[in-house]
Amino acid sequence: MNWKLEAVDKLQRYDAMRQALINLPEEIRRLETEAYSLRSASMDKPPVRARGCRPEDMLLSNLVHRQELAAALEQVNSWLQITDRALSALTPEEKLILHRLYIYPERGGLDRLCTDLKVEQSSIYRKRDKALRKFTYALYGMCEN
Repeated sequence: MNWKLEAVDKLQRYDAMRQALINLPEEIRRLETEAYSLRSASMDKPPVRARGCRPEDMLLSNLVHRQELAAALEQVNSWLQITDRALSALTPEEKLILHRLYIYPERGGLDRLCTDLKVEQSSIYRKRDKALRKFTYALYGMCEN
């Protein structure tokens, strides 16, 4: 496994995972509200048809969906905690470089980074490699040469 590529992938997904941490609870609340609006399930009658459109089926589907989203929320939260701890091992300059190059890349970002840090591109690349190596060690405890 190429741990460095895994670390880059994690950095590139960081912003989307932050958004998921906001969106998942909202979607769970929306589904809870939807469940309240569904007609109460009647369990005392035998099923008339098995098409899956009865209120009982809709409630069950809603419940399963909420449970899946709650599990996803737990995974996202754990993922972000691990990634944030690894990022905290970096210096402010290293964080800035990884943020601008991987987490929030933008057109012309490398040139702006060179201007802000008052260094040449080759120096940015060296600093990026050092920061990425440090992040990878903090994240996985290992890194490729």
